[in-house]
Amino acid sequence: MIDKLVVVAIGGNSLIPDPTNPQIDEQWEAARVTCLHIADMIADGWQVVITHGNGPQVGYIMQRSEIAMREAGLHEVPLDLVVADTQGSIGYMLQQALDNKLRNVGKNQTVVTLITQMRVDPDDPAFQNPDKPVGGFMAREQAIKAEADGWQVAEERGRGWRRVVASPKPLVINEINAIQALVLAGYIVIVCGGGGVPVVRNEIGRLRGIAAVIDKDHASSLLAQTLRADLLLISTGVEKVCLDFNTPQERALDELTLKEARRYLADGQFARGSMYPKVAAAIDFVHNGGPRAIITSPDSLTRALKGETGTSIVPGGAG
Repeated sequence: MIDKLVVVAIGGNSLIPDPTNPQIDEQWEAARVTCLHIADMIADGWQVVITHGNGPQVGYIMQRSEIAMREAGLHEVPLDLVVADTQGSIGYMLQQALDNKLRNVGKNQTVVTLITQMRVDPDDPAFQNPDKPVGGFMAREQAIKAEADGWQVAEERGRGWRRVVASPKPLVINEINAIQALVLAGYIVIVCGGGGVPVVRNEIGRLRGIAAVIDKDHASSLLAQTLRADLLLISTGVEKVCLDFNTPQERALDELTLKEARRYLADGQFARGSMYPKVAAAIDFVHNGGPRAIITSPDSLTRALKGETGTSIVPGGAG
C-alpha cells in the first residue's frame, strides 16, 4: 500500500539556474540540489514520481542540429526525437543524482527512467498557433535574426524572447500501465519527461511521432490525476507565485483557493510562457479531485511540504 503519493514536476529552467552559464557541470549541480530535497521527501515517507521539463534543453539541441545541417550537411533531428533525447539525458542525471542522495539518507531504492509517449490529437488547434517556449532567452536583436532564419519567437514579459513551438493538450499516457506497476512495486520512477514524446495514431492505428513539445505541467497534472496522487508539487524558478510579477506592486501568495486561482488566471496575472501553465495545471489537478497542489523552487521543496513556504492551491470558493 502507498500511504502518500506525490508527483514532483521539475522545471527544465530550474535545472539551468543561470541562463548565461548553461554548462553541463552547472546542470549536474542543479540536479543534485533538487534530488537532495527529493531524497528528504522519500526519507520522510513519501512515495515519489518525478517528471521534468526540457524547454531550454530542447532549444539547445535544435540549435545544434540547425548549425550542423547548415555547416556540415548533417541530417535534421525531428522534434519528437529531440524530446526523447532529453528524456534520456535529463532522466539519467536525475536518476544518478537521486540514487546517490538516497544512500546519504539511508535508503536503498531503485530509481528508473521510462521513455514515455504522450498521445495527442493531430487536429489540436495548438498546431496552428505555436506558443510553447523552448531554448534560452534572447535579446530583441537575436530574436529578429532568429525570425529571419525561420524561427517563430515570442516575448516573455520582463524576461526576453524565446523560440516557440506547438504544444498540444496531453490526452493519454501511453505507458501508464507500466508506470502504475512500477509505482506499486515501490520503484521511484522518472516519467513524462518534457511532457512526454508527442505521438498520434495514424489511420491504421499505428503510433507516430509528431513535431511538438507538450507542456510538462499539464502532463504532470494528468499523471497525478491518473495515479490518484495526494499531492502535485511543481518545482520552478521562484519560491512562491506572485501577483504583479516584476513590478513595484509584486506580492507573493501563500495559498489560493480554486476560485481565486481561476480569477487571477483569467485576469492575466500569470505569463503564458512561465507561470500560467503551472497555475492552470494545479487548478486542473485540484478541480479533478486532487487534495492540494504546491508551486515552489527546488531548494524549497522540503519546507513547502511542511507548509513553511511555496504557494498552495486548494479546493474552495466556487471552484
